[in-house]
Amino acid sequence: MDQDAIFITCPICKTKNRVPRNRLSEGPKCGRCRKALPAMGSVTDHSLQVTDRTFQTEVLNSFLPVLLDCWAPWCGPCRTVSPILDELARTWANRVRVAKLNVDENPGTASRYSVQSIPTLILFQGGKEVDRMVGALPKGEIERWLNTRL
Repeated sequence: MDQDAIFITCPICKTKNRVPRNRLSEGPKCGRCRKALPAMGSVTDHSLQVTDRTFQTEVLNSFLPVLLDCWAPWCGPCRTVSPILDELARTWANRVRVAKLNVDENPGTASRYSVQSIPTLILFQGGKEVDRMVGALPKGEIERWLNTRL
């Protein structure tokens, strides 16, 4: 599987489209129905920034499992975990997507999933929550957790 591509589900025909990351800015179209694919959240490094508006498309409709990092910019432990998650996003790119949700800017999704402490890592697979971890944990522990869940 191409590590420099992401999957976008067409909201019209539900086809999963593989789009190279370097072509996201070109306004990709569905390979089946040719309609414009939804705008992606901003990709920083290999992590995807999601919002209340893009959560359904980017997380719940993702072809790959998604590790959602619920964070806030003022949170010290969140800033500690962030580079670890960016590294995991690169090394696990063909197995899981890493997405980041700023809970201050996106209270709807944070409330929907009862995020009460940050950082909270929620693993989604097939549009459903599989498990979650709360707190700033070392890379090895996060990887062990992922290995047992995927």
